[in-house]
Amino acid sequence: MAAREAGGVVLGKSAEKLFSLSGLFAVYKPKGPTSAGVLNLLKEKLLAEAGVQTNGNKRNQVLKIGHGGTLDSAAAGVLVVGIGKGTKMLRTMLAGSKYTAIGLLGKATDTLDATGKVTEEKPYDQITKGDLENVLQKFTGDIMQVPPLYSALKKDGERLSTLMKRGEAVEAKPARPVRVYSLSLQQFQPPLFTLDVECGGGFYVRSLVSDIGKELSTCATMQELTRTKQGPFTLEEHALYEDKWTIDEIARSLEHCTSLLPDEPSHKKLKTEHPGETAVSCEDK
Repeated sequence: MAAREAGGVVLGKSAEKLFSLSGLFAVYKPKGPTSAGVLNLLKEKLLAEAGVQTNGNKRNQVLKIGHGGTLDSAAAGVLVVGIGKGTKMLRTMLAGSKYTAIGLLGKATDTLDATGKVTEEKPYDQITKGDLENVLQKFTGDIMQVPPLYSALKKDGERLSTLMKRGEAVEAKPARPVRVYSLSLQQFQPPLFTLDVECGGGFYVRSLVSDIGKELSTCATMQELTRTKQGPFTLEEHALYEDKWTIDEIARSLEHCTSLLPDEPSHKKLKTEHPGETAVSCEDK
């Protein structure tokens, strides 16, 4: 017997279970779609499994769900999702992220990654592994960073990336304080180098790779980016792939992930360097 209604529609057993879900879990975002696109696909799959009919934009009101911070469409990795009351926990539980980034020496692009147009080429043969390792020390700790022009940051209510694509003149945002907890070189096979980065909120890995290139008297652009950890959620242990985006699998994941969160979550937002932004790194454009 159905005991609940949503939007005037009596819920079946699967739908009732879906709408009772609450908390945080993680999914795998592949390269290609935006973070919002992944979230919409997740909603559609869950509502379809529950047999809930939606009419256009009303689907966002039917199922309360959100993600804990944008990840660039060209990047892959863990994306934390809040469902039900869990949406209120997204900004307080996810301080800090870890990434694996592959950089390319000798080329610069307008987007600072492989999706952009090449704007500069410089020699890199003189750079050694030791040179690169020494430079990384300058980008560890509390540093200043200029966000990329192609980014989700806004000017007059519009994303900088949208303005750039329209050919409008956009001034770079001023340098701002960001925090790098750890930064290490995992592999060096010129022109490619692989970094492991753990950082705080408002940090752009694309800008880091570009700045490293400049510090080495050449240029560099990011080729690949994978978020391996977001808050306490790791890609290896917690991220659900699309074939497990089911009501039962998510219910199990919510139960499993409860141990990752404080017993009494604080309702106060974490203090970040940039008020109004999510507490995780933003790599969306």
